[in-house]
Amino acid sequence: MAQNKVITGKVTDKKDGSTLIGVSIGATGGVGTLTSADGTFRLSIPASTTSLNITYIGYKAQVVNLEGKTFLAVSLESTNTALNEVVVIGYGTQRIKDATGSVASLSPKDFNKGIITTPDQLLQGRISGVQVTPSSGEPGAAATINIRGAGSIRSGDGPLYVVDGIPLDNGGTSGGYGVGAGSSSARNPLAFLNPADIENISVLKDASSAAIYGSRGANGVILITTRKGRKGQGVQFSANTSLATTAKRYDILNRSQFLEAVAAVGANAGPASSGGVDYGGNTDWQKEIFRTAISQNYNVGFGGANNTSNYRASIGYDDQKGIVKNSGLKRLNARINASKSFFSERLKFDLQSAYSNVKNQFAPVTNNAGFNGSLIGAAIQLNPTAPVFDDQGRYFNLNGYNSDGFPNGNGFRNPVSLLNQIDDRDNINRYLNNLTMTVRLFEGLSYKGNFGADISRGVRKTYYDPKVVGYTDAIGIRQVNFPSPTGNGTAINQYNELTNYTTEHTLNYDKKWSNNSSLTALLGYSYQTFKNFNRNEFGFKTAQPGVLVKNYNDFQQHLPYPVGDSSSYRLQSYFARVNYSYKDRYIVTGTIRRDGSTRFGNNNKYGNFPAVAVKWRISSESFMPKGGFFEDLSLRLNYGKTGNQEIPSYASLDVVRQLNFDGTAVTSDYQGNPDLKWQANTTYGAGLDFSLIKGRLNGSFDYFNKSITDLLFYQDIAQPSLSSRVYLNLPAKVENKGVELGLNFAAIQGPKFTWDISYNMTIIKSSVSNFVGRNIVTGNVDGQGLSGAYAQIIANGYPLFSFNVPNYSGLDANGFGIYPQGIDALTIQGSPNPKFTAGLTNNFNYGNFSLSFFLNAATGFQIYNNTANAFFYKGNLVSGRNVTKAVAATNENALNSGEVSTRFLEKGDFLRLSNATVGYTFPLQKSVFKSFRLSLTGQNLFLITSYSGLDPEVNTDKQRNDVASRGIDYTSYPKARIFTLGLNASF
Repeated sequence: MAQNKVITGKVTDKKDGSTLIGVSIGATGGVGTLTSADGTFRLSIPASTTSLNITYIGYKAQVVNLEGKTFLAVSLESTNTALNEVVVIGYGTQRIKDATGSVASLSPKDFNKGIITTPDQLLQGRISGVQVTPSSGEPGAAATINIRGAGSIRSGDGPLYVVDGIPLDNGGTSGGYGVGAGSSSARNPLAFLNPADIENISVLKDASSAAIYGSRGANGVILITTRKGRKGQGVQFSANTSLATTAKRYDILNRSQFLEAVAAVGANAGPASSGGVDYGGNTDWQKEIFRTAISQNYNVGFGGANNTSNYRASIGYDDQKGIVKNSGLKRLNARINASKSFFSERLKFDLQSAYSNVKNQFAPVTNNAGFNGSLIGAAIQLNPTAPVFDDQGRYFNLNGYNSDGFPNGNGFRNPVSLLNQIDDRDNINRYLNNLTMTVRLFEGLSYKGNFGADISRGVRKTYYDPKVVGYTDAIGIRQVNFPSPTGNGTAINQYNELTNYTTEHTLNYDKKWSNNSSLTALLGYSYQTFKNFNRNEFGFKTAQPGVLVKNYNDFQQHLPYPVGDSSSYRLQSYFARVNYSYKDRYIVTGTIRRDGSTRFGNNNKYGNFPAVAVKWRISSESFMPKGGFFEDLSLRLNYGKTGNQEIPSYASLDVVRQLNFDGTAVTSDYQGNPDLKWQANTTYGAGLDFSLIKGRLNGSFDYFNKSITDLLFYQDIAQPSLSSRVYLNLPAKVENKGVELGLNFAAIQGPKFTWDISYNMTIIKSSVSNFVGRNIVTGNVDGQGLSGAYAQIIANGYPLFSFNVPNYSGLDANGFGIYPQGIDALTIQGSPNPKFTAGLTNNFNYGNFSLSFFLNAATGFQIYNNTANAFFYKGNLVSGRNVTKAVAATNENALNSGEVSTRFLEKGDFLRLSNATVGYTFPLQKSVFKSFRLSLTGQNLFLITSYSGLDPEVNTDKQRNDVASRGIDYTSYPKARIFTLGLNASF
């Protein structure tokens, strides 16, 4: 019996040192294997074997002479980088050329540049089918991310984020409580991640690729992989300083224009002492609240690797100032990623450990303030003749002050008072740890055990000075009223702790045959527990009247006990995936996942989510000419089903909550529904991947059809009833279908000059069907006289969140609005969902100089300008409120009312130069530096749009009865124009 010997090794990309998965390692006689997910292999061969053949499609083949070696470190040179890029998929990695589903991948060279607060900003506009809409321009603000269209009528419509293998809970920190000027949105759940630590972002767009995550992949999956250590990596350092200003401000009247406009509508433009509106000042209130913001960012990383281990440690610090005064974000990050192998690669441990501390300072900018407005609403309508301070040095108040020195009445709010007499900050510590053990059981079979812990603890503390102007409304908390901030002072402490523990076990099998066929299989089990502990404390009446007190215990009155709704749920899953490739020509992938969630009743606790996808590599067929026009041509077909469980943890149970603090009123919050079941997302599609001109032009074209059924909904119950609402599944379908195109073209590849072009576009159509006999309204509209108003509807035959408002056709001869069908005749028209989106990137390199710019665009959608609806009509001039120059120039009658109508429904189409960077890499010889580069980046450099608001890429949270909204703009935090000087060096 012949004697065998064992050869182990690792295969990497020669260009960047990245590991290569699925490389064929073969010896004479048909003995062979494939490299695993970390690029390693182990092969038993006859003792007489003197060499191994290393082959990988898209790379130059190598014959490696053994010469008595037992470990091989092999570097392969790529012949087509695009085809051989490795994408992260669920529970593994895969070459793009082998992917059967619709998967997109971005590396740091593809990311958006400049000051980046959260990872979603890195990919905004860069991937077809992925729409990222920030709620506002505030640092750390949440964003709405839709992959191939909106998929739910409730909140929880965002994708699943998986960071280094840990599926995150998408909950952000608590938004601010309303105390008479509206409440603010929750923060971005990814704000704790340092963008400088990210090595790759992969997006699983269709159900065939996302089904491995079952219920949690219903709205797509975004996989984030952080940087790891590499051989010779050394120390990397970066420093950035940025200058930010408002890209646009509201074009409102100055002092003289205001007084002239007031006189033109017949109101008294004389001195205030004689009943007029002139208070003698000349104030640009926008100038008082906005600023030029200077921000800083620093990152240090160091790492290394050898044949059996690698490590990388990093630390980062951000101090991002907001363009609204007294707003900003500070973030401290620390991370270590390490890996160590033992016993000739048979045992391996991987550790990813990260800590972040995020401190936000909030200006009083809210989503739903009434006619007085929060900060921005107050600034754009406040009389420009009003001074910041009165003659006694107090913040100017139209209604003056009482004998105790406190503001009188509920007049206009002084924006500078709001900035300086409200202190609102949070402090969030987050720990993300993941430990993985991989055991190679025998040739081709390995076991991986993984434990992850994601723990977030945050506190938000808000304090109101008793002398703050304009907060005279009582505060209602669970049917009990408490004193207003003005004249009393208020303290609100919000404590929130989120914990997410993940345990996973997987078996992975890889098999390679001599005919270039292969099989990979995955079998796994996952168990996750989620807990959300929330506690909120309220204090009233400071012990030091007239002083901004920042200590909760210094307030004289407190709630009898904290208010908070804590919850928990568990998710148990079984999953399997098989990928078979026949002669590297026909590839089929089958996936199944069974999820059980405690959120559902006993009748429907578990759901099954299957998927299948096939790929035919046409270019490998014998009838295709070798060395011809196509280097790669592949056809993909896919089908899959995922679920959605984004409902409260106890929606299937009868929930009783005590509402009154005296304990006398106990009522049922909502009725349980044991038949509540998973919302189902079903997707099918086809794709064509191609590589032309010797790999210089690479691209993909996809058609998709995504259907959402059994919609989860929170419905009112006919009264009288013990409960007011119940969760149920609506018998309706939301359908998103469209096409996507992605192109990468190496236009010029000269010895000194190169030009690369990337382009992506998406055309999408959305509609609701099987929804007869029911209409759901949402999209609250706020402002004076608009109580209970809304602008959106979900109705049969129309796109999600369609606008439903009366038609407005201008002003008549007397200056009154014309409504052809009547002011009460609502008409469904327009959608906030773009029909077309596109992104174009150009990268130029000449010698050591580089230039890149990125344009993105969207068309075929509308924005409802709630800001204009609330503040910009001539009737405001009569009451001494400011308006825009455009409104003042119309013949509108001062008695004309500002009804919700198409008057404020505008086209949102835009073209934006989002990003431009010029850089220079210094040539170095005999230097302590390995590399040294300087760059200048501009963000949001220009915007072409007909929208009259500040920016059409906005999504103020205007949900109604737990039904989400889209495309409404209400006094949102403006977007900045940012210039950043950056330095990157390695040692």
